[in-house]
Amino acid sequence: MRNTFKSSILFLLLGALFLAGCNGNEHNLQDGDKHITEEMDNVISDYIIQKYSSSYYDTEKQFEVHEVYGTNESDGVISVYMWFYYAGFNKSTGIEEQSGHSLPAVIRLIKKEENYSVIEYIEPQDGSFYQSSLKKMLPRKYLKFAQQDSGNIDDDLLR
Repeated sequence: MRNTFKSSILFLLLGALFLAGCNGNEHNLQDGDKHITEEMDNVISDYIIQKYSSSYYDTEKQFEVHEVYGTNESDGVISVYMWFYYAGFNKSTGIEEQSGHSLPAVIRLIKKEENYSVIEYIEPQDGSFYQSSLKKMLPRKYLKFAQQDSGNIDDDLLR
């Protein structure tokens, strides 16, 4: 009887730990971009443009647009879960895209004094590691959005 009681207590404690671990940070998720300020939006765009501007040569102007699936704040760090589209073009080709790409990403921001800065940028790995890395970087509830957006750029996002 005594061993059964100890086993039951141990089982309950392990179950509680397991459930707490499964919950993760998803309980702090805030859907959509309503918690993204204009400054945060600009910091995200500027970071992506700077990151990729040297990856594509022969473009005079670059731009970036993104769709925010949601955010999560923990210990002053804001995780932004999103899909972005980056492109470059030249004056001679007008608005016709010359080069670019589109990916899901996680950007982590921190506010230092009065300004936000990017402290981490994560995108999925290529090839056979794409799906598994996507599952690691995005909360489960945003996975379906990223999988749906793969290969589909909404025309409204580009306007």
